[in-house]
Amino acid sequence: MGGFEHGFDGTIDRSRFPADPWKLTESRYAAHDLGVTETLFSVANGYLGMRGNVEEGRESHTQGTFINGFHETWRIHHAEEAYGFAEVGQTIVNVPDVKIIRLYVDDEPLLLPVADLITYDRSLDMADGVLRRELLWRTPSGKRVLVKSERMVSFVERHLAVLTFEVTMLDDPAPIAISSQILNRQDGQDEYHVPSAAMGQGFDPRKANQFTDRVLQPQAQWGDDQRLVLSYRCTNSGMTLAVAADDDLATENSYDVRTQVDEDLAKHVYRIQAEPGKPVRLTKTVAYHTSRGVPAIELIDRCRRTLDRVREEGIAFQHAEQREWLDEFWARSDVEIPGQPEVQQAVRWNIFQLAQATARAEGNGVPAKGLTGSGYGGHYFWDTEIYVLPFLTYTSPRYARNALRFRYQMLDAARRRAGQLSQQGALFPWRTINGEEASAYYAAGTAQYHIDADVTYAVMQYVRASGDLDFLEREGVDILVETARMWADLGFWRANGDDYFHIHGVTGPDEYTTVVNDNLFTNVMARFNLRVAAETLETMRRDAPHEYQRLAIRLGVSEEETAEWQRAAKHMSIPFAEHLGIHPQDSHFLEREIWDLAATPADKRPLLLHYHPLVIYRYQVLKQADVVLALFLQGAEFTPEEKLADFEYYDPLTTGDSTLSGVVQSIIAAEVGYHELALEYFTSSLLVDLENRHANAADGVHVASAGGTWSALAFGFGGMRDDCGRISFDPRLPQEWESLTFRVTLRGSRLKVTVTVDAIELVCETGEGADVLVRGEAVHVGAGETVTVALDGQGPVLHGTPSLRDLTGNRREDGTLITAQVPHS
Repeated sequence: MGGFEHGFDGTIDRSRFPADPWKLTESRYAAHDLGVTETLFSVANGYLGMRGNVEEGRESHTQGTFINGFHETWRIHHAEEAYGFAEVGQTIVNVPDVKIIRLYVDDEPLLLPVADLITYDRSLDMADGVLRRELLWRTPSGKRVLVKSERMVSFVERHLAVLTFEVTMLDDPAPIAISSQILNRQDGQDEYHVPSAAMGQGFDPRKANQFTDRVLQPQAQWGDDQRLVLSYRCTNSGMTLAVAADDDLATENSYDVRTQVDEDLAKHVYRIQAEPGKPVRLTKTVAYHTSRGVPAIELIDRCRRTLDRVREEGIAFQHAEQREWLDEFWARSDVEIPGQPEVQQAVRWNIFQLAQATARAEGNGVPAKGLTGSGYGGHYFWDTEIYVLPFLTYTSPRYARNALRFRYQMLDAARRRAGQLSQQGALFPWRTINGEEASAYYAAGTAQYHIDADVTYAVMQYVRASGDLDFLEREGVDILVETARMWADLGFWRANGDDYFHIHGVTGPDEYTTVVNDNLFTNVMARFNLRVAAETLETMRRDAPHEYQRLAIRLGVSEEETAEWQRAAKHMSIPFAEHLGIHPQDSHFLEREIWDLAATPADKRPLLLHYHPLVIYRYQVLKQADVVLALFLQGAEFTPEEKLADFEYYDPLTTGDSTLSGVVQSIIAAEVGYHELALEYFTSSLLVDLENRHANAADGVHVASAGGTWSALAFGFGGMRDDCGRISFDPRLPQEWESLTFRVTLRGSRLKVTVTVDAIELVCETGEGADVLVRGEAVHVGAGETVTVALDGQGPVLHGTPSLRDLTGNRREDGTLITAQVPHS
């Protein structure tokens, strides 16, 4: 691995971004990294998201306001068509921008890159969910102007955002103008025809597709001296949107207002004769409503009702509700790391991003970038189930249920997709917004059949942790049955009598190795899927016969079919190389030579941007954890010796080109004894966006990595495991940390878990209590009780890191030598 010092590596400028346990603060404006800071200072609630663009509107890397699931569709043009290829692409739409509040003093605009800023401070407060900015501007004529602004996307009112903009002349009078706007930026240009920096040249599959034709077709628009309204319909998808904004100006100064409404721009322009010491405060209350096809006029009515209600309640009420919501969120979700202020700040920022991506996502999935950017086109991936849902399941189970119900609602589309690929059951798409497969590159996309097992895994993790049998028996079981059917149909029995069930022609999580036979991760997870589906039906037949009969009629399931699932699971082919003592990633993985990552120039990373896929596919090299991820998700299926051997083999082969990898490597490194390496991987993942370590934070937050950092804390350092609903702890506290505290909710009871060097303390904060295991010993924590269990160390300790040198020189089973090399480029 290499390259990361313990703790922070110093790339964060702490004079500009000071450490604060509850805030991310920028104390000095800079234009060179606008794309990153726009992402870092985004505000969102899971339905509506606003990038951290400045109010003045012109200085930006990528202007962005996004609504979860609001997308346009377009025909995918393949260079060479084939049956079953994805046909229709989906891309999130940059919806009309309400953030724009332009300021002119003496007819001179406030433009931050050239402004004489005496002071500047911007902060995202994670305790109350408000983005605040305060600056002192000296105009070209020498007048001092104090400008304060606030921006909040409500967690309580799903469709609501509240913005304020306050201007005070400190010494001299001046005529000032404030232009509050709603602007349709959908074509990637602002009203000055300045292209977005995100539309730059160059190949990067992680970015969104760009539209070439008009997307938002104007429907109705109107305005008066207080309210502005624009509405649209997407050209191809037919989705509709309305946005309305109320502007309220409060000041002792004299002023007038002018209103302009066009198809793509609506604005109030206030002209004020400002006197020193008399603030001008503009409050902008905004509502967005969207639909899959409801007429825009109906959405305008919904906006009106939202704004009318907020006007009656008052803005102070909205802020108080926001603070109360976040108080409750942090009470069940906070992770505390005393004595590590920089780590503490970063941990809370990552957890806050999870709230912003998921809290109000009802009826939709969780986009890979949340609502902070257009990266990956706003698509949902398997990242949600494996990296985000564990955090929701154990801290905010209602949000986990919403995300899983979204998968259930996609089931018909998944059945259609399975049919297109000549399979029975259901096959969930690798990337999608509306339920249809949107991946144009099947080898590293559609072929990732493991997503079926990932969804099933998340369903069972949620059900066992929450006890929500209602969801399982009415909806979740349909997912289990249809995914099990797919596996039973996809796999096959060898005719030569080896009595093993094989799965061929799939891609595992590692996108640098595609379309292979018997991928270890896929087979292990498929085995789980088949087992749990059969066991669930048997339990329902015994304990919920009425629901079982309804299921049997609805899906035509039989006892003979479930018996076949059990047989396939029992005889699943699990590759193992006896001569090396490891699990090969697939049946032919060890036939390849090793890619020498240590000898690969830094300017050739990530590999996917510098080498043709066929070059990469010929080598033992991983984009992200594959076998190692299986060791985590299905840990009870592997011995400690197997975990150590597998980790030591695959760690030197893993590039970390995917942000999904580091957290998993951290968890298993901690478990097998590589404590220092575990902390390095955790730190790298924790700072993916805050330090822009993958050079693409401008495209949006890496939400899966943010979820993974929580898992690295709870499962890695906290040592938590969930084995079929049986919760256990075997901590691995980093040597540099004095303690670690996190919370988990189990069947309605919230446990506070505190790990120190020599003990683990369990406190039942809410609920009736819980039964857990601590290093194999049963522990009961009753309601309101505190139980402390002594620890003898923090598990095995291994120094150094696994080395590529330990792999080269190994021989394959046929006696040939495994070598390491770098392809010519």
